[in-house]
Amino acid sequence: MSSAETAVAPVFQLEKVSYHYLDGEIGVRDLDLAIHEQERIVLLGANGSGKSTLLKVLDGLLFPQEGIIHAFGQELHEKSLNDDGFNHAFRRRVGFVFQNSEAQLFSSTVWEEIAFGPLHMGLGEAEVRQRVTEVLELFGLEGVKDRPPFTLSGGEKKKVALASVVATNPAVLLLDEPTTALDPRTQRWLIDMLDQFGRFGKTLITATHDLDTVEEIADRVLVFGEDHRVVADGTPSELLSDRDLLLRVNLIDPRFHKHAHDGDHRHYHIHD
Repeated sequence: MSSAETAVAPVFQLEKVSYHYLDGEIGVRDLDLAIHEQERIVLLGANGSGKSTLLKVLDGLLFPQEGIIHAFGQELHEKSLNDDGFNHAFRRRVGFVFQNSEAQLFSSTVWEEIAFGPLHMGLGEAEVRQRVTEVLELFGLEGVKDRPPFTLSGGEKKKVALASVVATNPAVLLLDEPTTALDPRTQRWLIDMLDQFGRFGKTLITATHDLDTVEEIADRVLVFGEDHRVVADGTPSELLSDRDLLLRVNLIDPRFHKHAHDGDHRHYHIHD
């Protein structure tokens, strides 16, 4: 790595970060991570291992009780997000797509939903209209632009949720289980779209337990164990071929472990 590259601050830098919920349940524990610009990262782990918690911490929705987070070279905490200047800059650069699309859809029409972010960024009416029009076309939503989001199918709601984030043109996309409950056609569309965003230079951080999509949407994989720590960090090919690791973190069914072909995770039964 050149001196110019090392001089660029990571998008996110975490040092000994831990978070636990009010009921005492552990979210994440002792995370030391550096996430760099234009990386395509998958957070891989069984349900409840800490993937969603980490995404919410990175988005400033949760604040860890221990450790330090830096975002774009500045410390990220509740006080910094209460600063209007920092908050505005951070929210323009980071977009979050929730696992449950309905949790982030609230406007009367699809058009208004997609326009909401650009409007609150202070963009002019003409630019907002142009962005919404372009995003509607990109996501194939022109035919439903006047419909209330709650009347759409699950796949259409996922598209609108992602479109509303993309309309703000964030540098970083955080995606929580984006392929969950999608039909095969919509899932294929979403994977292709994420690949396209990566080619556009976006930083993508995707939480999933779906092994079949990892190699297509990631260059780097962080594996969470059931103790809410990152237990492995490497390339998709390295980690997906490690059957012992996948078994240990409860991502494959032990009944199929001995019968899976070497290096071919597609033969595994994946725990939901």
